[in-house]
Amino acid sequence: MIWALSAEGQSPRTPTRQKNGKQTISSLLHHMATTCFMTMKVLRKNPLAANALCGKTFGKKSTLKRHMVTHIGEKPFPCSVCGKKFTEKGSLKIHTRTHTGERPFSCSVCGKRFPEKGRLKIHTRTHTGERPFSCSVCGKRFPEKGRLKIHTRTHTGEKPFSCSVCCKTFTQKRALKGHTRTHTGEKPFLCPVCGQAFREMKHLKIHTRIHTGEKPFLCSVCGQAFTEKGNLNSHTSTHTGEKPFVCSVCGQTFRERRHLKIHARNHTGEKTFSCSICGKAFSQLSHLKLHTRTHTGAKPFSCSVCGKTFTQKGNLKGHTRTHTGEKPFSCSVCGQTFTRKGKLKIHTRTHTGEKTYLCSVCGQAFSQLQHLKTHTSENSICLPS
Repeated sequence: MIWALSAEGQSPRTPTRQKNGKQTISSLLHHMATTCFMTMKVLRKNPLAANALCGKTFGKKSTLKRHMVTHIGEKPFPCSVCGKKFTEKGSLKIHTRTHTGERPFSCSVCGKRFPEKGRLKIHTRTHTGERPFSCSVCGKRFPEKGRLKIHTRTHTGEKPFSCSVCCKTFTQKRALKGHTRTHTGEKPFLCPVCGQAFREMKHLKIHTRIHTGEKPFLCSVCGQAFTEKGNLNSHTSTHTGEKPFVCSVCGQTFRERRHLKIHARNHTGEKTFSCSICGKAFSQLSHLKLHTRTHTGAKPFSCSVCGKTFTQKGNLKGHTRTHTGEKPFSCSVCGQTFTRKGKLKIHTRTHTGEKTYLCSVCGQAFSQLQHLKTHTSENSICLPS
């Protein structure tokens, strides 16, 4: 249907179908904008224009005209590279920079560059500390309106973005997009150094710091540096002693929600991660990764002093202390020091008399798992059938 307008300067009339039967979107938009601006003839002192469809107001007629596109769903500006469509030419121009890599707006403080002037404005607040948007519920402040909107959903419980495969819901559209890749297996973000692929850009960004050695998040108490903000937050609670996440079954408390989630599987028996080689299941993805190395023989962590390799980073860290002589774990009873926390835990049992490992055949108890294994192998009657 074609929408036609009355002559310039006259009162707008109802749009009519043109003879050729084609639609003229610009004519429709002009008609809608002109209709909404009739109030301006009466209220000339009011600089705002009201949209007759949704009541939203604008300072300029051109801005209102652009807004009208959101009501008819028209996106007349397509990207010549990927085909994505936009309601405004300016939006297409900004999008094009994702293909060209152009970032014309630079920060005068740190030199970081941005494809949009608005993103630079938001970034500048990281230097000034300005947070103009505050939550009406808890008072928490944010540097941008979008973050406040997302935060508000923590109070309302709103999760408007739903996965079409498993129906899981999310507070953010980008979180849904990242989640969807767990179903498709898509990992579009590649590390230029080692080639490792990631589902989300933020994961690649964090991974890249392994190569660069960058640790931008510093603890204000002890000065320890971290590659991720989440790790810093978790570390900070070691100073405060705060453990806000409580298990509803046994009452055990945790510093992080993810630790509580993992712990909960001890009660439910849930083991969602299974080995594709032998089928053994695990409650944690990290445990599956470690297990997989028993099949592949991979030992990715090597000692810079003697070259010995390990399957786990923690084992390498403990081994390194054999070279440095460091023994950071000390017994509160006798003062004996150890290179690893696990060894201190075993030693402590010599004072408490605790014997947690039981032989299922004869019932004899041991303070160490290795002692139980030795007992089982030396007594044929206790060997598992």
